[in-house]
Amino acid sequence: MAMRCLIAALFAILLPVTANAITVKMVQGPTGVETWLSEEHAIPMIAVNISFPGGSAYDPTDKPGLASLMASLLDEGAGDLASDAFKQALESRAIRLSASAERDYIVVSLSTLKENADEAFRLTALALAHPRFDAEAVERIRAALLAALKQEEEDAGTAAAKAWYAAYFGAHPYARPSSGTPAGISAIRIDEIKNFAADHVVRGGIKVAVSGDITEVQLKRYLQQLFTPLPAKSVPVVARPADSGKPGTHMVPRDEAAPVAVFGFPGPMRADPDYIPAFVTNYILGGGGFSARLMDQVRDKRGLTYGIYTSLNDFRAAAIIAGQVQSEKSKILTAIDVTKEEMAKFAKDGATAKELADAKTYLTGSFPLTLDSNAKIARTLNGYQRAGLAADYVDKRNALIQAVTLAKVNEMAKKYYDPSRLVVVIAGTPAAAAAAAAQRPAAAR
Repeated sequence: MAMRCLIAALFAILLPVTANAITVKMVQGPTGVETWLSEEHAIPMIAVNISFPGGSAYDPTDKPGLASLMASLLDEGAGDLASDAFKQALESRAIRLSASAERDYIVVSLSTLKENADEAFRLTALALAHPRFDAEAVERIRAALLAALKQEEEDAGTAAAKAWYAAYFGAHPYARPSSGTPAGISAIRIDEIKNFAADHVVRGGIKVAVSGDITEVQLKRYLQQLFTPLPAKSVPVVARPADSGKPGTHMVPRDEAAPVAVFGFPGPMRADPDYIPAFVTNYILGGGGFSARLMDQVRDKRGLTYGIYTSLNDFRAAAIIAGQVQSEKSKILTAIDVTKEEMAKFAKDGATAKELADAKTYLTGSFPLTLDSNAKIARTLNGYQRAGLAADYVDKRNALIQAVTLAKVNEMAKKYYDPSRLVVVIAGTPAAAAAAAAQRPAAAR
């Protein structure tokens, strides 16, 4: 027990780093594998994030949840090791291995003590190249995912978010929930899981980020072990949405004392020159917590909600600016109206010099907190890779934020924060709209 507590402490410990202390180098791996390495030898730990193009956007139309089910099974037995034996092999050496499906990628995370690195990479390579997908494990994980979906459905915020993606993206694959649907997951066959893995756990387009007590020479050997056995083929990029983001308000009738509204419109892609100034601009309007304008106007001055926020989100084929607010039945429509009014005012009048200075101070000062452990470094770098950024972005990021001018912020406010472009989904029936909503079917589910 004492050893397990010590190991847990090692996994949780923070590294004494700042953004400027992170050196990222590109490491040559097998063809098709982009690898970044941040060496940190202060603590004998290694963290790895691996992204395979093949998330929920690649699910069959009639089987949403296939990517999620496949990913959830990657640590449920591999090679000659059934699920229990594989789990025991991981746990006996305090190796953490997990996988999940996002919209564009299957993301595999690995954490290990340096002394167990050989076994950690061996087991991960086995899971990637030779997953078992045994019937017992499939049915057990299927049941777990179905239970999780049922729990999600009970949460108004999750229901609103799913319905918003469906309303915003329409017929595009991003409209489907990354966690799948009960009907989709229930219908998936084992042969379909195997075929999906064979088509998407492949070498082309892999993004790998590694941080910790490991050298470039050691990492190259592990990269060969992990990826050389995989098929040398690629997965096509999801097409850009042709017809998404049609403005409008959609209701999801639910018996909620406090309905949740999700709202949003198109935003800049991560590699777009607009992104950094729009990121700063969004902090001022809705991303800055209690210092944000929306929090001040909707929560503090009017008491319409406990919290409201907006954020920039980008995928391989689209980018959005989205937000969420929750309020009482009698207040949710007013909260949305005030949000729109504040956006219109922001687009018209822009920000103040103090708001910009405060945003820069927070966004640059808090950045090292995203890099204060090996796991965070690997996760952050892998996100930058998926966004198409360069390996030196860590060094440049704060300077890019400091270079944003007030004129540029006001340009971004006018360009992006037009409330007439909003797509709004309300999960829960507003009091003022209850009678009308009862007369028509839901516009979004």
